[in-house]
Amino acid sequence: MIVLFTDFGNTGPYVGQMRAVLERESPGVPVIELFNDAPSFNPVASSYLLAAYIDEFPSGTVFLGVVDPGVGTRQRKPMVYQVDGRWFVGPGNGLFDVILARGKEVKSWEITWRPEKLSNSFHGRDLFAPVAARLARGVSPDGECNEHPEINIGRGDWPCVIYIDHYGNVMTGLRARNLDSAARLVVGEHTLERADTFGDVPVGQAFWYENANGLVEIAMNQGRANERLNIQLGDKINVIQN
Repeated sequence: MIVLFTDFGNTGPYVGQMRAVLERESPGVPVIELFNDAPSFNPVASSYLLAAYIDEFPSGTVFLGVVDPGVGTRQRKPMVYQVDGRWFVGPGNGLFDVILARGKEVKSWEITWRPEKLSNSFHGRDLFAPVAARLARGVSPDGECNEHPEINIGRGDWPCVIYIDHYGNVMTGLRARNLDSAARLVVGEHTLERADTFGDVPVGQAFWYENANGLVEIAMNQGRANERLNIQLGDKINVIQN
């Protein structure tokens, strides 16, 4: 299957145009839209978010990631990575660095192929989608393989807000397994304690918990934690370990 991870949003033509290319180049291959509202223009935050979601997908899955504020420039190279049997296609701007850092078997290829028509601003459609489709069909990447790609992010966690969902729940770049159960989070003027789930606290109370993908998430029982606590994407989270 091919998994889309973009900051394109769920309105407008962009995701549909990419899906059209994928259907044309790899007909019948399932396409999963994992995120189309990844942190806009923020490959670092997006890298921690994507890394938390890949384990549910089998070996051979092709992840097509586009969070690419440097599109059309020489600031980043178009890349293919293979990490522990899964494929990742997109800009070499840090979007996949957390996955690369945590992977056991890592290989990379710079994409040197170019289509007849390559726009300056939509490499997701013109370049990355055709390459992802070929990988999904079993075609090997072109070019020279590098088994030691440059990585700019460590394996550790990132104590910042990386995503705010539809309900106002706030995901962080922290993995819950690395925090004590009695740890408290400090966000601005608010100090939050851990609970197992929403119903364990009174309505309107904020807390933190381990979400379904292992990340530390800040939430509120029947309320929007981001609004009540005045949390924005990128805000720093301070941890008090007992």
